[in-house]
Parts: sequence; structure tokens; C-alpha cells
Amino acid sequence: MTRPSWLSPKVARTEILAGLVVALALIPEAISFSIIAGVDPSIGLFASFTMAVVISVVGGRPAMISAATGAIALVVAPLAREHGLSYLIAAVILGGLFQIVLGSLGVAKLMRFVPRSVMVGFVNALAILIFMAQVPELIDVPWPVYPLFAGGLALMILFPKLTKVIPAPLVSIVALTVLTVAAGIAVPTVGDKGALPSSLPVPGLPDVPFTFDTLALLAPYALAFALVGLMESLMTAKLVDDITDTHSNKTREAIGQGVANVVTGFFGGMGGCAMIGQTMINVKTAGARTRLSTFLAGAFLMVLCLVFGPVVSEIPMAALVAVMVLVAFGTFDWHSVSPATLKRMPIGEITVMVVTVAVVVATDNLAIGVVVGTITAMVIFARRVAHLVEVTAVTDPDGTQVVYAVTGELFFASSNDLVYQFDYANDPDTVVIDLTDAHIWDASTVAALDAITTKYEARGKAVEIIGLNKHSARMHGNLSGELTGSH
Repeated sequence: MTRPSWLSPKVARTEILAGLVVALALIPEAISFSIIAGVDPSIGLFASFTMAVVISVVGGRPAMISAATGAIALVVAPLAREHGLSYLIAAVILGGLFQIVLGSLGVAKLMRFVPRSVMVGFVNALAILIFMAQVPELIDVPWPVYPLFAGGLALMILFPKLTKVIPAPLVSIVALTVLTVAAGIAVPTVGDKGALPSSLPVPGLPDVPFTFDTLALLAPYALAFALVGLMESLMTAKLVDDITDTHSNKTREAIGQGVANVVTGFFGGMGGCAMIGQTMINVKTAGARTRLSTFLAGAFLMVLCLVFGPVVSEIPMAALVAVMVLVAFGTFDWHSVSPATLKRMPIGEITVMVVTVAVVVATDNLAIGVVVGTITAMVIFARRVAHLVEVTAVTDPDGTQVVYAVTGELFFASSNDLVYQFDYANDPDTVVIDLTDAHIWDASTVAALDAITTKYEARGKAVEIIGLNKHSARMHGNLSGELTGSH
């Protein structure tokens, strides 16, 4: 058996440092996302710990970081607000089970139907939602919050120019915490949001009635949770594949996300999925490539909370808001909205991106946005392809037959107009329809060809269809004459 690559000292050093950097970057985010979800910070931190540790073993994409995320927090927030923590945890377990089922059914393969413009819209909408979730933290707060927030942003922008060995968000959080504690500045801190965990999470079942009513209440949230989690995870996995020039097992990743969420729910966490920001820190900034960095990110996170909890409680919220605002700005694809890009982009692609962003921001639900965006893209594509069908007629010199050459892809959107391209009244007695440069994709096209044949036959004219490729011939042979009740 070959030795795993992370056992070599050089790789191990990279992975250990990457894990530590990500763990430090995870703490503020896990706390911030707990606040978005309206739960105690420990719930988000437990989720990040169990998600990272479990997914490092069962996931399909090495070096990708899964933890509590903003996308998941936004989905479960209404449930937590209206029904409390027990229902949230029950929804996480049910959502994880949905993910295992969807993963087993091959939902990962559907990702290839998500167009690039939807992916860009998804990333941009995520950035907008993360930013909007920070705004309440900057309203009705003591005035020192604003200079601290500005200072945090400045530090994170300028510090990487000095060195990139230590992550700038960490430097900013440490500096602002030291400043507020030393100067005794009274601003909202992490501790004000709720107590950090002082012990490891204990497994248990959520305290909800096991009835059909509970299931009916939880199912919509759990399904949205499952879809958002899978979408974000599979999209992030695709991103890591591109960065590392390696292929990952998307089906294993989808099932692994479900397993990690079920475990997280049993340990009282709020669930999660892949994190674009932290994964970029791990893979791009720190250069990690194996499962070890993902495992250590979760393990280090728990050590920092349990051992250094009192210190973490003193972190000013302004520092975390600054981190999250920068994450939002870093997540947004600015290139996609630059005038040069918009000038070159087809209007259909821009429409799909805008629709995706608008629906996500309006509904607070990434899954709905991606589905609506993808449907919009398909409608635009169908309309565009429908116009690429051409019909040219050549009549023999002696006037005894006419050959109609059809070029293009024939499906429901393009074949509807096909019926009107023929001169039924004036054509000679023999009509040849040549489909050498066409392809029949669906029953609508066969029905259209049947209708054309029927119109000619009603006038006593013979129709011959030639040039069918193998697939088209099979479809035409199986369905022709079978699509109306009058045969």
C-alpha cells in the first residue's frame, strides 16, 4: 500500500500551517454565521468542528473546507427564529439525510447543467448576502465601532503587502482585540453574543416531537438546506478542481456532505457546507492539497475555543464585521460587472446573471436563485437555437419533384415553425425532405414531420424523408404515425 502524501515532512508542514490558518479564519466566520442564524456562537463553532473533521474523511474533494456557512445560516435562520434550536438541529439531520439520498441518486451529475453565468450570479449573490448580513452590526452602535471597523479593513488591505505568511484577517482581529482591551474601549464583543463552548459537544437527539406535523414543518427547510449545501459544495469543488488541475469525486462529495451534516446535527451543530472563502485560503494562499489540512482546521478550531475561549470572547464585533465585509468583497466577481466584460458578453448571459442575483437577494435563498437562473438560461438557449434552423427548396428542372434541405437542430422550439416552411399547394407531386444536415431530438419534431406529410398527402402528393442519421431514424421510426389518435 502506498504511503499517503501528507506523511512526508514537507507536505505535512504545509498542511499543518494551512490547517492552523484556516482554523483561525474559521472562528470569526463561524461566530458571525451563528449570529446570522440567530443561535449561540457555540452552535456554529461545533458545526465547523464536526463538519471539517467528518468531511476530511468522507468527502470527495481533498483540501476543500466545509464548515458552518452563511448560505446555510440564511436558510435555517427563519426556523431558528420561529421554532427554536431543537427544530433547527432536527432540520440539519433531515437535510443531511436528503443530501445522502440526492447524492446516491446522482444529483452531482446535474451540476453540468448549471451554466457559467448562473455560477457567476450565484457567487455574486452570495457576496451581496454576506455583506447585507453585516449591515445591522454597524447600525445603532457606539461610535468607536466605526474607526475600529475602518482600521480593521485598512489592516487587512495593507498587511499582505508586508508579508503573506500570517493571514491578514488574523492580524486584524488580534490587533483590534488588544487595542480595545488595553484602552478599555466599550464596544460590542463576541462574548456579548453568547458564551463560547467550554467543553466538547455531546451527541444527542433533538428535543422535538416525532410526529408527521413536525416532519411537514421541517421538510421544506431541510430540502432547501440540502439543495443549497450541495450546490455550494459542488460548485466550490469544481472551483478547486480548476485551481489544482485535479479531478474530484462529486458523488462521494455529495454523500459525504450529507454524512457530515447528520453527524453535525447529532452533536448539536447548525450544519454547513463547503466554504468558498476558507477553501481559497487553504488551497490558494496556504498551498494545501490533502485531507490533513481539512481535518486539522476542525481540530485546531476546537482547541482554540476550549483553551483560549476567554480570549476569543474579547474579540470586538467590529473586527469580525470587517473580516466579513472583506470576504464579501473578495467573493464578488468584479470582473463580471466591469464595463469591458459587459460590452462583450451576449445580452442573454448578462440577463441570466442578473436574474440569478435578483432572485437570490429577493428570496434570501441561493437554491431558488440557481434553479431560476438555470431555467432562464435554458429558455434563452432554446430560443437562440430555434432560429438556427434553415429550410431551402430546390425544384427539379423538369418540375416533377422538389427537394427541401433542412439544416439545424430540430426540437420543440425549432420544429413548431417547420410546418410553415413548405409550399403545399404549388409543389409538384413528389416531395423529398432531406435531413442529412439536421438532427431530430424529440417527439415534437416527429409530430411536425407527420403534420407536413399529412398536409401533402391530403393534396395527393407523395413525401419521402431521407438523410436521417441513426438516432434520428430510430426516433422517427418509433414515433411516426403514433403521436395522434387518428391512425
